[in-house]
Amino acid sequence: MDGERRIAEPLTRRKAGQRGALALAQSRGLRTLARAGAVAFLAATLLHGLALGGHFDFEGSPVAKWPGKLAGLMGLAADDIRITGLVHQQPEQVLSAIAVKPGGSLIGFDAARARRLLEGLDWVGSAKVQRLYPNQLEIAVTERAPFAIWQRAGQYYVIDSSGFAMSGLDPRRLPGLLLITGEGANMAASALVNHLEATPDLRLKVKAAARVGDRRWTLYLDNGVKIALPETGEGEALKRVAELDHSQHLLAKAVSLIDLRTPGEMTVAVAEAPADGVAQGVKLSQTQ
Repeated sequence: MDGERRIAEPLTRRKAGQRGALALAQSRGLRTLARAGAVAFLAATLLHGLALGGHFDFEGSPVAKWPGKLAGLMGLAADDIRITGLVHQQPEQVLSAIAVKPGGSLIGFDAARARRLLEGLDWVGSAKVQRLYPNQLEIAVTERAPFAIWQRAGQYYVIDSSGFAMSGLDPRRLPGLLLITGEGANMAASALVNHLEATPDLRLKVKAAARVGDRRWTLYLDNGVKIALPETGEGEALKRVAELDHSQHLLAKAVSLIDLRTPGEMTVAVAEAPADGVAQGVKLSQTQ
C-alpha cells in the first residue's frame, strides 16, 4: 500500500503470543506423557496379573515368551549362558534354581541373590554368578563330592566327607561308594575311611559298615565276613587284620566273624557250626 507505513506489532503482544504457543506445546506434551504413562501402567498391571495367574509359567501359553521377547528387543535376554564346574548335575537344574531360562528376560536379574539360591542347594558347596551386560551370564559351581551312601530309616542318601546329605543325587548312580548305616554314621564315616585307606587291600574288600550305638563300627566284607571293631583304636585293629590276612590268608578261611571289640584280643568265629551245633570261637592275642 503506497504512501502508508506498516506499524510493527508491539513487543509485548509478540512475547505474549510466544508464551501462549509454548504453553500449548507443553500442555500437549504433558497430555502425551500422561497417556503414555497410563498405557504403561495398564500394561504393567496386565503383565503383573498374568504373572500372578501363572500364565508366564505355562509352557503352552501364548504369552509365556513375552518377557523374553521384550527383553530380546532391548538386548537384555539371556542369550549367552555359560555354566562351569558341573560333574553330577545338569545345567537345567542350575537354571531352574535361579529361575532363568535360555532366551528369557534378564531384566531385574540379581546376581548376588542367584548365588545365594545356588549355595542353598544341598549339592552345591560354593557358587559364583556374574552378569556381563547386556545378555551374558557366567555361573561357576563347585559341587559337593560324593563320599559314601548313608542308609537311615529305610532311606538312602549320598553324603560328602563332612557327612552332609545331598538329596539331589541318586544313590543308584553311584554304586561304587561305601554303604554305611546307623545313627551318626554319616559324621563318623570320614575317620573310618581314613583308617581303611591305610590298609588298601582290606579296604577293597569292605562293602558296607554299620555304626553301632554311635560308638563303634561293624564292617561287612564282600565274602560275607564281618569285622567288629573296637570303640577306640580302629586303625590298629584293622592293621592287625590286614597283617594276618597277608601272612595267613585269614579272610579267605571259613570264618564268619572277626571280633576285635575287646582290647588286646581277637576272636574268630567259624562260618559253619560243627556237628554238635555249637559254633566255636578261636581267641588270638593281638600282641606279638
